[in-house]
This record gives sequence, C-alpha cells and structure tokens, in this order.
Amino acid sequence: MTRPLPRLGLGTWQMGDDPARRAYEVAALRAGLDLGLSMIDTAEYYGHGRSEGVVADAIAGRRDEVFLVTKVMPRNATRRGAAAACERSLRHLRTDRVDLYLVHWREDVPLEETVAAMEGLREAGKCVSWGVSNFDVHDMEDTFAAPGGARCAANQVYYNLLHRGIERRLVPWCARRGVAVMAYTPVESGRLPVRPSLAAAAERHGVTPFAAAVAWTMRDPGVVTIVKSGRADRVREYAASLRVRFDEAELSALDRDYPAPTRDVPLETV
Repeated sequence: MTRPLPRLGLGTWQMGDDPARRAYEVAALRAGLDLGLSMIDTAEYYGHGRSEGVVADAIAGRRDEVFLVTKVMPRNATRRGAAAACERSLRHLRTDRVDLYLVHWREDVPLEETVAAMEGLREAGKCVSWGVSNFDVHDMEDTFAAPGGARCAANQVYYNLLHRGIERRLVPWCARRGVAVMAYTPVESGRLPVRPSLAAAAERHGVTPFAAAVAWTMRDPGVVTIVKSGRADRVREYAASLRVRFDEAELSALDRDYPAPTRDVPLETV
C-alpha cells in the first residue's frame, strides 16, 4: 500500500437508499473531509451502486484528498467479473482508480482466481492496493497461499467493545504479516450499551461515550476504524475520538465491563 491507511474513515452503508436524505449524506461526508477524515469506504453491494454515487458527489473536486475504498461482491470476484465490477464502481465514483479494493466476503470462487483478478487490477492501475473483508484466519491463510496473495493489504471486519473475538488470533496474525485490520460497526449501529467505564472514560477525555468507543477500537496501532453517519454533527462527534489516548487503568476498567472472549470464537459479521 503506497499510502498509509488513515486511522479513521467514513462508512456509507445504506447511503443513497433514501433520495430525501442524499443532500444530508453528501454534507456529512464533506464535513468529515473538512475534519481530515480522508478515508471513505463504500461497496458495489451498497444500494447496487447508489452509495458509490453519493460518494462521487461528496468527493467531487476533492478526489486527491481522499483515500477511497470500495468492494467487489464475492460472486463477481473472478478474473472477468472483478474487472467488470471495478469498472462499474469507477463509473459510479467518477474516478479512474480506487486506493483500496476489497473482496466483500468469501463465497465459492477459488481464492487463486480472486487474487489473480485483484493483482491484475492493481497492475492495471485500477486500484492502488487490494484486500479482503470478513475473512477469518483460515481465509487469510488461504489468501496468502495463493500466488500474489501476500500483497493483501487489509482485512475489514466487525469489531467493537461487545464483539472482540478477532483479538485472539486474527489481529495478531494480520499484525505479523503487515495486514491492516479495518474495524466496522464500532458503536454497534448506535446500540452499544454505555457501561460505567465507558461513561467515565468519555467524561475524562471530554468526548461522547460513542466517540470513546470508537477510540477504543483504535488503541492498537494495527487497527483502523470506519464510522458511519449521514449527519454532519455525528461525524464531528466521531472525529473527536482521534484525540483520545486511554491509560492502563481505563483499559482495564473497560475490559471488566466489556470482557473479551476467553476462547476462540468464529468470526462474527453483520
């Protein structure tokens, strides 16, 4: 990956689904760019390209500021299918390349073919780098076993205070191989329970509990995080998480209130 992944990025799931919300969604993404949140994450699966269209509106005239991420659906992750899907995404996004192109999840296409397709797009300049999403350790091992698979740059997975299973094996595996972990749904789609340790940490650092929860996902330097909101005020709230640094006492208290699993668990997804 020629550019480092920004620590905090903006997600776009369900953006573009409601035309009445489009102007607010575009404004929220632009507010994030104004705050320095330069990574925007989308996918062909989100509204069958409608989300990518919202992103295109938001980054118009600002493409070079943006670390742009989109995803190919697994059924399209063949040599021909990925090339066609990538071209569609580029048209929707109104750009000539994405910075990171991800396989959204794994299905039946052999990973050797998928990796070859992603490598071909990288070599053609359609994506600067490529990666995966919702891959567990065994999926990552299979990816790395394919020719060119060690160029996988990132793995986007479900991770927050309530869902910590990736800490046991997946995060260390990725760290050893230089694969960035991208956390999604860090506040449980607004349903994360605010327990005493989280409330106390938020108050101490002068941020909201949800901003503190986002900051917690980024305490490991190998993890970056995607937040999603169609509201500019909420984007500003999340941006404040970048200034939070927890001490050991705060982290221990959070561990007690939101304990990590004590055994390996299957990868969770949304």
